Amino acid sequence: MSAANDKAVVKERIGEVISAKMDKTIVVRVERRFPHPQFKKIVRFRKKFYAHDGDKKAKLGDTVRIAECRPLSKLKRWKLVEVLAQAETPVGANV
Repeated sequence: MSAANDKAVVKERIGEVISAKMDKTIVVRVERRFPHPQFKKIVRFRKKFYAHDGDKKAKLGDTVRIAECRPLSKLKRWKLVEVLAQAETPVGANV
């Protein structure tokens, strides 16, 4: 094995920011769709991830890419990689 092939595979997820109220932390909801093993119906599975956003780039409703990293706190094991799409209007805003 050469040293070039020994890179660790980093898990990445794409999801929607559902909370950006904490300092340098966002909550991202990631949705997986897969067929149920027995009934074959398409099932929607949602999971929340706490991610580090040191520059406070992500806002409520944005679509973001997060990557796994070392534990940063009790709940944070992910970091913000990039903001893929900005939200047109913030979710829950009275327009």
